[in-house]
Amino acid sequence: MPGGRPRTFDADDALERAVEVFWRYGYEGASLHELTAAMGVNKPSLYAVFGSKEELFRRAVARYAEIDMAYARKALEQLTARDVLRTLLHDNVDALTQPGRPPGCLSVQGGVSCGPDNAGVAEFLAASRLAGEQALADRLARAVDEGDLAATSDPTALARFVMTFSEGQAVHAAAGAQRDQLRQSADIALTAFDHATGCR
Repeated sequence: MPGGRPRTFDADDALERAVEVFWRYGYEGASLHELTAAMGVNKPSLYAVFGSKEELFRRAVARYAEIDMAYARKALEQLTARDVLRTLLHDNVDALTQPGRPPGCLSVQGGVSCGPDNAGVAEFLAASRLAGEQALADRLARAVDEGDLAATSDPTALARFVMTFSEGQAVHAAAGAQRDQLRQSADIALTAFDHATGCR
C-alpha cells in the first residue's frame, strides 16, 4: 500500500496516556511495556511515531505543560503581583491534587532520580522548571517597574522562593498530603511573600 499501513491509533490520545505513565512512574520507572500497554500501541509503532522513549517523554512533558500547567500562564496575567502569587499558589495545589490524575507534578517527579545514562532527561526537566521560574521573575520585575512591588524587592529571589516552595508542595502531594493541607501551606507562603514585599 502506498505510504505504508495506515496508523491504527490516535497519536494525541496515546500521548495523553503516556503523560500519565511518566507522571506516575517517572522517566526511568516507566518501562516500555507499561507505556505501550497504556498507549495501546506496539513498540514498532511507538518508535515510528515518537522516535524514542526520550523523545516521547519530551513530548509528554510539553503536553503536560500545555494542558495541566495552563494555570501557571493564567496566573501571570493577574493584575497585581499579590494576585499572581495567590492564584499561582492556590491553583498549583488544585493541579497537584486533581481527581483522576496522579498526585504531584510530572516535571518534578519525572526525573528526580536518573542514572548517568539519562542525565539529559534530568537536565531537560531542570531547564523546563527554570524557564517557569524566569517567567515568574520577569512578571515580578514588571510589578517593581510599575510600582506594584517595592523597589527594594528582588524579583529573582522571590521567584526562586515560590518555585522552591511549589516543588516541595509537589513532593508532599506525591507522598499523600491532602488538598486542604497543601492549601494551608500555600497560605503561609503567601503570608511570607506579603512580609517580604510589604504587600497586603
